[in-house]
Amino acid sequence: MGEAQVVLIDDLVNPAVLEHCPNAQVIPVGKRGGCRSTPQAFIHRLMLRYARQGKCVVRLKGGDPCIFGRGGEEAEWLAERGIEVELVNGITAGLAGATQCGISLTQRGVARGVTLVTAHTLDGSSPEWHALAKTGTTLVVYMGVSSLQQVQAGLLEGACRRQRRWP
Repeated sequence: MGEAQVVLIDDLVNPAVLEHCPNAQVIPVGKRGGCRSTPQAFIHRLMLRYARQGKCVVRLKGGDPCIFGRGGEEAEWLAERGIEVELVNGITAGLAGATQCGISLTQRGVARGVTLVTAHTLDGSSPEWHALAKTGTTLVVYMGVSSLQQVQAGLLEGACRRQRRWP
């Protein structure tokens, strides 16, 4: 980040992080559910334009860019156009938030794993919530506020099915 000449920053990044790239041009390109957002195609073109100018470009995202953060999608798009990309992982909010609250996502005897899932998809489809409720894993649901009632109903349906004993 200290070598960055251009930083395209997401809305969820703490602005204090920019102290690590003091000489960079900072361009806000954030996305927020239900708010006006920077189109993804525009972000792609900006990264490509500055990279082709020979600039060191950083796409700074909150959390882990490859956990529902489009990091893989952006890297793939740039690589297809001959731009060398280095992905640097972060700590995804679903894990960090739980730990900060003192919640173990894989508490022995309670959960045999953790499943990260999004309630917001490109095609508008939904996960099989009732099936996910039966996995025995802790579910970390990203981007689920706008469909909270659907998520809740599906999970409760699955939990009820799990408890039934069929002859």
